[in-house]
Amino acid sequence: MRPFVVIVGPTAVGKSALGLDLARAVRGEIISGDSVQVYRKLDIGSAKTPPGEREGVPHHLFDFLDPREPYSAAQFQEAASRLISEIQARDHVPILVGGTGLYVRSLLDPYRFSEKGSGAIRQKWLSFLAQEGKEALHRALAERDPLTAARLHVNDRVRVIRALEVFELTGRPLSGTRTASDKVYAPLAPNTIYIGLEAPREILYRRIDERCAEMIREGLVEETADLLHSGYSRELKPLQSLGYRHVLWYLRGLATLPEALRLMQRDTRHFAKRQFTWFRRDPRITWYDISRFSPNRILADVICTCRALETRVE
Repeated sequence: MRPFVVIVGPTAVGKSALGLDLARAVRGEIISGDSVQVYRKLDIGSAKTPPGEREGVPHHLFDFLDPREPYSAAQFQEAASRLISEIQARDHVPILVGGTGLYVRSLLDPYRFSEKGSGAIRQKWLSFLAQEGKEALHRALAERDPLTAARLHVNDRVRVIRALEVFELTGRPLSGTRTASDKVYAPLAPNTIYIGLEAPREILYRRIDERCAEMIREGLVEETADLLHSGYSRELKPLQSLGYRHVLWYLRGLATLPEALRLMQRDTRHFAKRQFTWFRRDPRITWYDISRFSPNRILADVICTCRALETRVE
């Protein structure tokens, strides 16, 4: 059996570049583990690897959904599990690259997503939001699931509505449906290589600030405006993600472009901190500090592990 490689870490740390280099070295295929990169037309803000750089390396769960279509961790789990088997059957190496922690854990641990979505319930709470406002929506969640409400910001309307939806579907708070499985780190399959990239905070934050500024220079404002001109609502979940929601503030006159960039950089740094906290709890990850190990050294180590694993497994 061919190896299965998982590359995780906070945003802007270099996961995609390592995944591409590894794929070219070991006949790999990339599976995106990013909840925004699944959407077409959201290229710059989701930091998709440009098509020219992807040449020769198959990419999956990447750039295939219309922004209006919902996508869940349960859907990812089903699709990615199937892809891993198909890629290995081709005698290639599946390489999962991503920073969406729940997506990654859904493939490595015994996650069961029993709470299927309900369009009717979701629409009910969307109507409630439109009529009563985001503060009332957050209070409604606090009455039903105070732990989740305390964790979610009042502006995070997508996740607040999702938590309300889960409560109505299951009769249980979202905070109670994940707690047990979140604490279980199952032994890795013998062919799994699980690595994480990290960096000292000052280095990572500088990379994040530079990436955000580069996104603006590359045309994130124009990309977001084009989505609106094409008829996509600013309320869509993908357009509430990092970068896009900040540009929307600028386009609506709620912030100047420098202010929007500053807030984008700040919120992306906060997001990276949450990502690192999530992954750091997982004792199965082998970590590489990019300030101490060069990209070539990390790549060589992972290639060596792949080769040794192939020999041992076969």
